[in-house]
Amino acid sequence: MSFQKPSIPKGTRDFSPIEMVRRNYIFDTIREVFELYGYQPIETPAMENLSTLLGKYGEEGDKLLFKILNSGDFLDKSNNSGALSTNFRELLPLITEKGLRYDLTVPFARFVVQNKNDLIFPFKRYQIQPVWRADRPQKGRYREFFQCDVDVIGSDSLLNEVELIQIVETVFQNLRIGVIVKINNRKILAAIAEFIGEPDKLTDFTVTIDKIEKIGLDEACNELRQRGFSESSIEKSKPFLNFASEKDFETSFPFFYSKLNHLEKGVTGLAEIKKLFTYFKSVLKDMEIHFDISLARGLNYYTGAIIEVKSKDVQIGSICGGGRYDDLTGIFGLPGVSGVGISFGADRIYDVMNELSLFPTGLLSTTKVLFTNFGNEEENYCLSLLSALRNKGIHAEIYPDHSKLKKQMEYANKKNIPYVVLVGKDEMVKGHLTVKNMLTGEQFVMNEEDLITFLS
Repeated sequence: MSFQKPSIPKGTRDFSPIEMVRRNYIFDTIREVFELYGYQPIETPAMENLSTLLGKYGEEGDKLLFKILNSGDFLDKSNNSGALSTNFRELLPLITEKGLRYDLTVPFARFVVQNKNDLIFPFKRYQIQPVWRADRPQKGRYREFFQCDVDVIGSDSLLNEVELIQIVETVFQNLRIGVIVKINNRKILAAIAEFIGEPDKLTDFTVTIDKIEKIGLDEACNELRQRGFSESSIEKSKPFLNFASEKDFETSFPFFYSKLNHLEKGVTGLAEIKKLFTYFKSVLKDMEIHFDISLARGLNYYTGAIIEVKSKDVQIGSICGGGRYDDLTGIFGLPGVSGVGISFGADRIYDVMNELSLFPTGLLSTTKVLFTNFGNEEENYCLSLLSALRNKGIHAEIYPDHSKLKKQMEYANKKNIPYVVLVGKDEMVKGHLTVKNMLTGEQFVMNEEDLITFLS
């Protein structure tokens, strides 16, 4: 009989015990910081109704949604002409009603609307769960990946943006990752689109300028032409886009204000950015924060501040990002509720920490002590000792088989277990334990009480 070699879908991964311990270290670090700032956990389903997801991420985002075929005979309720249609948009609603979530923000907005009577506003939530995107897999980009989101909804205050940047600072200080924070405001981008005479093409404009760092100014201008921008509007945009390489807010602000001070969105957006940088000078003196006009973040629901965080030492995409959304709940029937949030990309953070060897070496083992097993009497003697250690919160295990000592020691070494307790006939008679330090090779004798104190 021939067997097909097993595999997993492209863009997904298995995680070994060592990888899981390291990932949990990241999750635990982030979760601890979220709770330090008063945020509460929620979870939402892996799949949502497509009506919840479609139209929230822009045309490009909609294409990356994983759709789930209706259960059973998914063509059963479709008419013949629809079922045979080759038009994707006509066929889609006939065969699928659900999809895997693309991010955690839109499901969060849906959650808020459905549970509004039970929540205390401003509502501060965090959520650590996987999301799925039908993207082309590459380094640092996966089809299934975890996001660690933190949001506050029901408040317009810019103090929320400041607090989110403080959370960024705390998380990455605790993980020992050097970062640069980039910040912009969608109102400023909307004002620029209006200034150049293309207010109806804001989405095309933001999608294009978001690529400037990768493709350069000339190629960005060519893309604007392909998207239907006039030569006049492209020329008007160039002075703004030239500031993409200028990261200092105080240097950039006078130029932007001189050009946009007659436009309401421009005045509002620039005032918000100016106020944020005033806060930053007071509470985030050690953070490297850049005002970056090329930062657009392509998601349609952002309306105010937009934030992106990149590693200083590893060439990889953003490892954290987010922004202000003024009316995301409005599409679900609850208008006028402003929110702001950021998302930490756990998978990219893992890649950065792995490349820089930032994981503590003690993470390699989840077991602190192994008891040897030399026979039935010895294992029975060890079981009560194991229970005593575990009751004190000490991670302990016993080798399950009556094997040679060499094999049991190899097991401890491979699992990076730091201590081995040897219990033979002599130890049982005398009531003491022989403990071996697997790192130094040193052996010493102690009783049960001393062992608990030592390992604690």
